[in-house]
Amino acid sequence: MVCRIWSLTVISTLLLLLLARTSPVLSQESFYKDKTIRILVGASPGGIFDSYSRILARHLPKHIAGNPTFVVENVPGAGGLIVANRLYKAVKPDGLTIGHFNGGLVLGQVVGSAGIEFDAPKFQWIGVPTKVYTACVFTKASGITSIQRWMSNPTPVKLGATGPGSNMYDVPRVLGAALQLPFQLVAGYKGAAEIKLAAEAGELDGVCWGWDTTSVLWAKAVEVGEIIPVLQAAPRALPGLTSVPLAIDLAKGSDPRRLVEVGIHDQGAIVLSHALPPGTPKELLQIMRQAFTNVLKDPELLAETKKARLTIDPVSGEELEKIMTGLLRLDSGFVGKLRTIFVVKN
Repeated sequence: MVCRIWSLTVISTLLLLLLARTSPVLSQESFYKDKTIRILVGASPGGIFDSYSRILARHLPKHIAGNPTFVVENVPGAGGLIVANRLYKAVKPDGLTIGHFNGGLVLGQVVGSAGIEFDAPKFQWIGVPTKVYTACVFTKASGITSIQRWMSNPTPVKLGATGPGSNMYDVPRVLGAALQLPFQLVAGYKGAAEIKLAAEAGELDGVCWGWDTTSVLWAKAVEVGEIIPVLQAAPRALPGLTSVPLAIDLAKGSDPRRLVEVGIHDQGAIVLSHALPPGTPKELLQIMRQAFTNVLKDPELLAETKKARLTIDPVSGEELEKIMTGLLRLDSGFVGKLRTIFVVKN
């Protein structure tokens, strides 16, 4: 009799353990089965934001129980601010909408830029597929073939940009303050594809944006010398740019160096941010974070990104939260210096 009771107890315990291990998966599968998840991309088709989103959309279903469908919806404008504000204010926190926008917009909140309608810590941060470090590139027709030529140019060079909060807008402003580079920002383009066309038409001299963007849009042009990289704003030399000077090495003094480190390097780690809206249940955030981590190790995704000349150098959701928290805790004196750079006076 004692043995029978003991056996029943053991069996019951094993069943409970089995249920404890399987119930979250079953719950996840039942939740996402036959569901569609939207990725709202704060940029136009053809650029780096769009490229990563579409690759992720193809491979993420394999890493979420229930195999949901992912669709990409481009919502360009204001350097991703439209998507960030929309995700914060108007998207239902049901785990079915992901916002993909420039995490550098958080600096806009730090310095009090106009148009910021979100509170960054309330986003549910999923992660970043790769760090994006900037390279300033120029057309051959511009005549800017080196950093020395840029510094000594008699007139400001015309650089294309979308809007405040994007790396192609913010990075040149930091470089201008830290290195005293002459430039004129021509903002208002919807995305990278439009800037590319404008540069090729002679409307722009160049652009400062992620080196991956140049690799996607101008790979052959770089090879034949029609597009020339003259400066990289990265902690260390990027692949293929070992002879191109680093902005941090040209920054003289502690303040200029800190401007480059915070205003450019830290931004580079958070540019390609993915987030869920405030109030999304924590269990759904964890599902997305785990899927994001797993998909960025997926051999099929890695093969596709390699073919597309895209890198994978991820930042986890937890790391992303820490970076955002650090930016929001900058001392007031330094925030004042950033404000003179980032806040656009009408």
